[in-house]
Amino acid sequence: MLVGYDATIESERALLWAVEEARLRRLPLHMCHAWRWPYPVGYLDYGCMAKVQRIGENILDRGIALAQSIAPMVETRKHLMDGPAYAALMHHSHDAELIVVGSHDPDDLSVGSTALRLPARAHRPVVVVRTTGTRFGQVVVGVDGSAGGDAALAMAFEEADLRGWRVRAVYGCWEPSAARDGDLALFNDEEKLRRVSRDRLDRAIAPWRARHPLVEAEATLVVEPPRQALFAAAEAADLVVAGNRGAGGLDPLALGATSSALLQHVPCTVAIVQPAGQA
Repeated sequence: MLVGYDATIESERALLWAVEEARLRRLPLHMCHAWRWPYPVGYLDYGCMAKVQRIGENILDRGIALAQSIAPMVETRKHLMDGPAYAALMHHSHDAELIVVGSHDPDDLSVGSTALRLPARAHRPVVVVRTTGTRFGQVVVGVDGSAGGDAALAMAFEEADLRGWRVRAVYGCWEPSAARDGDLALFNDEEKLRRVSRDRLDRAIAPWRARHPLVEAEATLVVEPPRQALFAAAEAADLVVAGNRGAGGLDPLALGATSSALLQHVPCTVAIVQPAGQA
């Protein structure tokens, strides 16, 4: 379990989520902090750099103490690196079960933020934490019949099983631009579109229901674009899970349009999962 920590309120929310994940999954917690010399290279002052580095070490020590006060049974390890937070987390992410980071409110999320850059490039699932605690006891997951959607279902059911939450699987089927070969005709016949899409949704969630029989699961078909369907469902969710680069994904290095929209507009915690074979 890997978490980015910089002692801000946002990173403390991420730390609380990561500690709980580590406890539930019985995994060690790796805490990463990236420090940076804020001036051009020509103005290096090694004495000041050492002080900045010590501040980073103190921040990590504070985070470790907080984690141990919450869950003393969880093994915690710290990693201090120089450079951008995004690069530091990527460096330590290869063996991570999950990567957990905090985030500003959606309205304050900049294009170059770690919360947007990391899910696009990381090979592991990334959880972007905005809230902690349980309000609804529900995980919402986007389904579209793609490999990314299947990976999202796997994580959603696993999280629900670990936390005792429900799953609501949402299929927003009105996306002509991402239609498979031969499917465009469905958008001229809404009744047939509903039948075909419902069959895909039921088949997609069936194996995960079988693997997690104690998880209460609801399958919802909406004749709307996926992002609108997920935005609406997220209003009653503690976590929204989506596969990166789903049925409409083209660029293997870009964050999918729906995933990006969720990170930029949904107020609850969001998890972005890579398709199987890319994790």
